[in-house]
Amino acid sequence: MHGVDAPGMAPHQRKRIGATTPKETEKLDSIRAHAQANGVLDMRVLSGEEARALEPALKCDAALLSPSTGIIDSHAYMLALRGDAEDAGAAFAFHTPLIRAKASAGRIELEAGGGAPMTLACDLLVNAAGLDAPALARVIDGMPIDLIPHAYLAKGNYFSCSKKAPFSRLIYPVPEPGGLGVHLTLDMAGQARFGPDVEWVDRIDYEVDPARAERFYPAIRKYWPTLPDGALMPSYSGMRPKIVPPAVASQDFMIQGPKDHGVDGLINLFGIESPGLTSSLAIADHVGELANA
Repeated sequence: MHGVDAPGMAPHQRKRIGATTPKETEKLDSIRAHAQANGVLDMRVLSGEEARALEPALKCDAALLSPSTGIIDSHAYMLALRGDAEDAGAAFAFHTPLIRAKASAGRIELEAGGGAPMTLACDLLVNAAGLDAPALARVIDGMPIDLIPHAYLAKGNYFSCSKKAPFSRLIYPVPEPGGLGVHLTLDMAGQARFGPDVEWVDRIDYEVDPARAERFYPAIRKYWPTLPDGALMPSYSGMRPKIVPPAVASQDFMIQGPKDHGVDGLINLFGIESPGLTSSLAIADHVGELANA
């Protein structure tokens, strides 16, 4: 599992991954190797006894401690990025839908709607529309339709707990197909929430069905066996913009540049879910490289 070494340290908290069965324990080495390949060099394997020394209420056979990864105050982070962008001369036009676009003579002409409709041209268009990225790509004249992935929706539901969770660290199970499994996360105030699960849906609906708690109890009790009955309450949900169907569920995201689709000045970001936050600066660097290629 994942856990925090310094709970309450603002504006971030650290985390860890844990296995509750021998089969899951075997996956820890591959997760650690994958992390090392991506530059996370300080993860270490804990025995079940070592993990429980840190979190006495935790049930696991083994765990991975990841001291340098965790959560941050996402809203403060986004405000900081916006401030940096505006300081660099960027202007934001919120609530302004892109109606259509056309690639022509090395530039892209845009028709924008909203309260102040306008037409303008740009040298670079980055399609980072999240859930709507495939749909937006379809209104760009010149973008090959066969290179636009189909959009799938995987809903992630969260539940809060009426009882104080006996953990000071983030607790993550071994990942499951389509998501990271039902983990325990702490917000910046130290409040515990559980989720997300993976609910494949055909429309956007953020309401959390209270009945889904029955799926959460057994998942949480794999690592917190004393979770009381009736302790879970609906909290919130999010939508993952998947570009692969449930039968695949493993592909993460896709970034297309002009060399991929042939449209000068266009970069598409498809299927960007959690990496849109956790890898945002690395993604920005890559987009910059594509724009300057």
